[in-house]
Formats: sequence, structure tokens, C-alpha cells
Amino acid sequence: MKKINITKLFVILGAVCFLGMYSCSKDFLDEAPTNSGDAATAVKTKADAQVMITGIMRGMTDLSYYGRNFIVYAEAKGGEVTTRTLGRGLSSYYDFNHSAATSPEEGFWNDMYNRILQANNLIKNIKDLQASGTVEDFNDILGQALTARAIMYFDLVRLYGKPYTFAKTTYGVPNELEPLDASAHPLRATVEENYNQIVKDLTDAAPLLSKTKKNGFINYYANKAMQARVALSMGNYPGALSAAEEVINSGAYSPYSNSEWVNSWTKQFGSESIFELAMVPNENDLGSSSLSIYYRKQDYKSSSARGQYFGSDYFLARLGQDPTDVRWGIMGDDREFVTEPIHMGASYKYSGNINIDGDGKATGTAVNIKVIRLSEMYLIAAEAALPVDKVKAANYLNEIRKRSPGLAPATSTTITIDMILDEKSKELFTEGQRYFDMLRLGKSITFNDDFGGVPITARTKTIDVTTFDKIVLPIPQAEINANPGLKAQQNPGY
Repeated sequence: MKKINITKLFVILGAVCFLGMYSCSKDFLDEAPTNSGDAATAVKTKADAQVMITGIMRGMTDLSYYGRNFIVYAEAKGGEVTTRTLGRGLSSYYDFNHSAATSPEEGFWNDMYNRILQANNLIKNIKDLQASGTVEDFNDILGQALTARAIMYFDLVRLYGKPYTFAKTTYGVPNELEPLDASAHPLRATVEENYNQIVKDLTDAAPLLSKTKKNGFINYYANKAMQARVALSMGNYPGALSAAEEVINSGAYSPYSNSEWVNSWTKQFGSESIFELAMVPNENDLGSSSLSIYYRKQDYKSSSARGQYFGSDYFLARLGQDPTDVRWGIMGDDREFVTEPIHMGASYKYSGNINIDGDGKATGTAVNIKVIRLSEMYLIAAEAALPVDKVKAANYLNEIRKRSPGLAPATSTTITIDMILDEKSKELFTEGQRYFDMLRLGKSITFNDDFGGVPITARTKTIDVTTFDKIVLPIPQAEINANPGLKAQQNPGY
């Protein structure tokens, strides 16, 4: 694999055609950019800017990002999935056997900084045009670019920097907001500095964005939903509650009923989808490398299905508190051999359903990625309200807990943070949330290693996230080679 470092990346890609991120299909755009070869002057019209924001959205679905690896990473490390073997791909996520010199970990760094470069160029182009007195309205696209940059920095700092809630003065990632000069060697900012920029980008972007739902793109409410997620990660409960309630109370989205929930995965851009990335056959469909393959039973309707990760005994016990929970409808038997006991740990969210019908496209692997759903806003609101208003917290939690009709509703006297986390685990299973929740709350994680009897050497069965260095990834060695100043800033344990 070709090594790309951030210093060279911000320079080399300045001359790359932004149409490469999409297929130039008329389904997405009616006009090619007037100058797609020079990033410094690529945007001359609103149509040009739309090409570029479309490319950023498509790039976020790459294999190293939301298309697969980022979501698998956050599940494999959170204790609610397990594995029978370490040999089917992305096994280092589960056993924490990371190395600065090897992939796939380095793909996160390269891919996200690639997209940040594109966002930085788009932001600069638009601001230059606005300063020159353009009559075209670029505000919405500028707001999307700022929000996308904030999302990518948020994800990067959670991968390479320790949690804000107990380690905000430690190293995060380089904060680069402009295209770099060839001689630049950006060093790491602190976690706090990263979060300050993330919050600034989100805050600056919000008033620029349309409140109209735009499938596959970012609108005002997607920005607010991300503000809620970021604030929660910072332990800013008032900010998280305010942002989540604005989305909930807007009426722009509606929660799935129990009868709708299972079928919602067979549909694109449903009533709960606040930010959903489009996966398109023959364009960005990852096929046998897709999320669906990693979570699907290995030999079920697809010889290529890896069956790498599936619900741990701990997760299944949590979901099994109510056999009538509607979320069982997206779970399938993960047995490799008929002689094994039934184990309903296979997730079919990214296959549409257990019949692998997809979400209305020609293939069952090109299922859209639901980055932020309304259900998460209720769960954030419940957690954020808990310290000050347990009645409100219980009411928000019960909007999601009702998916388990056999369980008693939460009340102001029974609701706890663990009850909220358990509900979030059940609702957002395999959606890339669990590990980051455990990190920000400083909770120990216990892994279901004994299920498959896989040999684990890089961690213990239970890890204390407040003391275990390898809760974050190493800075890639290729990046250190190109930017030697980062050597002194390498994460401990590497």
C-alpha cells in the first residue's frame, strides 16, 4: 500500500480532480467544475462547490472510514462483540495488537486527512469568493464543509487522542485548517485544542445551513445532532441536552414505531435518519469488503461473508432481558456448524434484513450508512438530563426503551446511567458507538474472549481505559518518517 503522510498529502492532493470522488453521474450533478484541476481556483460557481462537497460526502464512505473500518473499530473494542477467530480481517481492533508500521490503522489517518484537505480547500475557495463580492449564495455548502471538517476531526481525535473527559491536556492530532506549504511539518495539538476547533466549526456552520432535509448531505439538524454528540463526549451535559432537544422538538424527524423498526433497515433515508451517507452500486459499494460481510453469518447466502464479529454473550444477555424486544428482528444465527448451539449474534443492519434484501438497491452490500439517527438524540438527552432532572431523563429513555415491551418503563427512581448505556447498546448495536461511550465515561471493558478461545496477548480480558495506553492508536510510522517532530509526540505504549 502506498504510504501517504499528512505533510505531503495537503500539498500533493491540491491538484487532484475532485470529481474523482464521484463518478460524475448526472444523478448527482448537472455541471462539471469550471476548473477541476487546480484546487486553489477550482470553485468559480455554486455548481463547482457542489461537486466538491459531493466528493467529500462520497469520500466519507471509503473503506477506511464510515464505509467499514471506523464502525468496526468502535464495535470490536467496546466489549459487545466477540469473534471465533482472529484470522478473518481487522483482528487487531479486537485484540489491540496495533503497530505504528502496519495497516489498517494507518488508513484512518491518511483517509481522514485526505478529506480534511478537500474540506479546507473548499472552505478557502468559498471564503475567497465571498471576500471578492460574489453574488452567488455559498453559505449552505460552506456550512456543510465546516461541519464535515468538524466530524472528521472529532473522529480523528477519538482514535489518536485520549478522552476529553479525563485526558484533555494530552496530545490529540494536528489541527490543520488551511492548505499546507510543502515545507510545513504540523505537530499534534492537545485534545482540548482539537475539541475547541471542532466546537468552533460546528458553531460557525450552524447558521449557514438549511433546515431542509437533503438526502446524503448535511443540514442544520445534522449539525445540531453532531453538536449534541460532541458535547456529550466533553461531559458538557447542558450543551448536549440543548442540542439534542432542538433536534427532537423540531419535528423534522420522527422515531420509528416498534412495527417499523426492523423494516427501517431495508429503506433509505427514513424518518429517523438525520445524517445518512449513500452507498451506491458500481460506485462506492464495497461488496465483499463491506460492513454487511463482517457482521453477517459466514456461510449464510454468501460464501464471501467473513462472519468476523458478532454479538458477545454479554450483549446477547442484555438484549435477552426481553425476548419480545423488536431489535431481535435484525439479529441472526451466527453458527458456523449445525452442531454448535444457536447463537443469535449476527447483525444484519447492513444487509437490510436477515434475508439480505438490502435497502432497495441492486445489491445487499450497498446499504446506506446511518451516521446519526434520532434514537441517539433521545438517548443523549436522557443521559444529559439525568444529573438534574430524572423525570425528563426517564421520559426520553422510555421513547427508546419501549422497543422492549416486556420491560418495565424507566422511572425517576429506577433510571441509572447503566440503564441508559444498556439501552444505547441495544439500539445502536454495530453502529459504531459503544467503545467511545465506554472511553468517555472511564468504564472498564470486559471482552468475551472465552467464547472463541482466541489467543490474546496485547491486552487482558478486562481493561481499565483510564490506565491502558493502547486505548488509542499509534501515530503511523510513515507520518513520523516524513515529519520527524512527531517522534517525540508518539502515543505511550508504541
